[in-house]
Amino acid sequence: MPPTDVRTAPTEFLDLLTDGTVDFTDMTVEFTDGAIESTARTLDLTDGLLDGLHASWEPVRTPVGTFQLVPVRLDRDLPLVHAWMNDPAVAEFWELAGPRHRTAEHLRAQLDGDGRSVPCLGVLDGTPMSYWEIYRADLDPLALHCPVLPHDTGIHLLLGAAGDRGRGLGSALLRAVADLVLDRRPACARVVAEPDHRNTPSLAAFLGAGFRYAAEVDLPDKRAALMIRDRVLRDVL
Repeated sequence: MPPTDVRTAPTEFLDLLTDGTVDFTDMTVEFTDGAIESTARTLDLTDGLLDGLHASWEPVRTPVGTFQLVPVRLDRDLPLVHAWMNDPAVAEFWELAGPRHRTAEHLRAQLDGDGRSVPCLGVLDGTPMSYWEIYRADLDPLALHCPVLPHDTGIHLLLGAAGDRGRGLGSALLRAVADLVLDRRPACARVVAEPDHRNTPSLAAFLGAGFRYAAEVDLPDKRAALMIRDRVLRDVL
């Protein structure tokens, strides 16, 4: 199945979002028999759920070249993302292979949403070569299945070309993007990911990028490895 659906929030969070403000200053999350209980106080959403990240990604130098995240434009980028989704190695874990409209629906749901998820192309030395989703993990169904903190920010990633896999690009780019998130979102203490626990190359890439293997969690569509990059450990790992 695709990564956890970033388009749909837990009911508790949807209720809080209806007036345009949420108070997440002091949130506690408790899990009892699979239920989530949350208490929150004020988060100003005037700058967007991701602090306007989609409008402010700057190019960064990495060990593998100059890299930039560019927000997806459906009219321009759909053919490329659709082709990647139909690569068997990608489709095994994303499960979005098929006709073009299926990819379009996945992208449009985010582009037309409230900004809790931003789909992007990863451009390395001027060439689009990867697809990313940067999302609010604390407003995602992931929060129903494992402990999350206010402002936790999630990452989904696929490398488009087979030749870009297995040579260290993933780790270098994941580290760069996690650093961008932590630099641009001061309230975010952790960058998280939940790849399929069977996806060994993905797990290795996250570990190489300074993420730690925190737990395995059962999501509705997969058993996932919860990977976390902590702000307080970013200069250590």
